[in-house]
Amino acid sequence: MEKPRIRHIALNVENRDEQADFYKRVFGLEEKYRGPNGTIYLSDGFVGVALIHNPSLPWGINHFVFEIDDVKAIEAAAQTTASANTFGAVAEHWIRDPEGNRIDVSEHGWPI
Repeated sequence: MEKPRIRHIALNVENRDEQADFYKRVFGLEEKYRGPNGTIYLSDGFVGVALIHNPSLPWGINHFVFEIDDVKAIEAAAQTTASANTFGAVAEHWIRDPEGNRIDVSEHGWPI
């Protein structure tokens, strides 16, 4: 298995357009895609930033994603079962770390 790579970090923000403008202007990120639910996907060409909006969750970092070769291998290493991602996002599965932080895992990458 290839070494997993961090592919994106999802931020739960109040104003996606304002935040996207900030990251594009200040850090030169490029907008890659807007999801049907309004999520804005930005990238520096290697790692992406997904700007989500969900007022029922805390503002700030929501989750981050590793691009992997094999979900089953990650499940074995983490001694857990990955949950299917029903949030309509890019990653197909997710797990939780020992403190409960959500980590998405994707075999299909990220729109860079």
